[in-house]
Amino acid sequence: MKPKVYIDGQEGTTGLQIHDRLSAREDIELLRIDPEKRKDTEARRELLNAADLAFLCLPDKAAAEAVSLVENPRTRIIDASTAHRTAPGWDYGFPELSPGHRAAIQKSRRVANPGCHATGFLSVAYPLIAAGVLAKDALLSCFSLTGYSGGGKKMIGDYEASDRPALLGSPALYAVGQAHKHLPEMQRICGLSTAPVFSPIVDDYYKGMATTVPFHRTQLRGIANPEELRQAYVRHYGPGGIVYAECMDGSLYSAALAGRDDLMILVSGNEERFTVTALFDNLGKGASGAAVQNMNLMLGFDETAGLHLPEKT
Repeated sequence: MKPKVYIDGQEGTTGLQIHDRLSAREDIELLRIDPEKRKDTEARRELLNAADLAFLCLPDKAAAEAVSLVENPRTRIIDASTAHRTAPGWDYGFPELSPGHRAAIQKSRRVANPGCHATGFLSVAYPLIAAGVLAKDALLSCFSLTGYSGGGKKMIGDYEASDRPALLGSPALYAVGQAHKHLPEMQRICGLSTAPVFSPIVDDYYKGMATTVPFHRTQLRGIANPEELRQAYVRHYGPGGIVYAECMDGSLYSAALAGRDDLMILVSGNEERFTVTALFDNLGKGASGAAVQNMNLMLGFDETAGLHLPEKT
């Protein structure tokens, strides 16, 4: 029998993107709620318990409530909210971080999908810490540029309104009080003793993300130039996967991978200073693409099934 899949919160940005990746698949059965009952607790409870796997594309409080509605021990959950990313009993849904992460996701009944900014930061910092190249007590900074779709329906509406304020045409730094909701997972999953100084920026384009972590050479053990740093990522991620590494020089455009579900690590710099940028789609590997990838692993499908990936040459 085909596994039954339900998207709780399908009408939101992340839910719609997940549905887009699943709607044409013939290896699953998508359960659908009557649009008039999408906020009906009992109707949602019935579908959550009928599903073999449920995506939660909801605000944090609603996601926690949805988990409490699940009584069927067979129902597996992927939560796209922030609610469970550092919670006991939940596995972190970033399989490329390590073989242990991948194995845990495959067996898990509760997977927390990573935050978009956290995905970028972890993809850069985690491999270096795991390899002993970067110390866990390193004092790091990170700036992350995202399209406005990451803010959900309200922000999308604000940016696309015909009478929007002129200031929305310029980049906006936000969460300047260093309390962004992705910081706990950024620190904990990496095992850092101190959270990074984090500067998220939203700009006037729909989707695409560039998350950059700068390093002094003295912070990185055994690394003398950008190519050696790239090789550290190649050893971790391997060639030809969803996450991969390149060296680059010149301009970098944050929407370059919009519409795709892969993530490119771009290493730049010289023999004294480096910048490493994770380039990806905030709605792809930063949200819905990652969720579908996790579903594939949990249900035993090809990991890349339904994903928007470039053709391999």
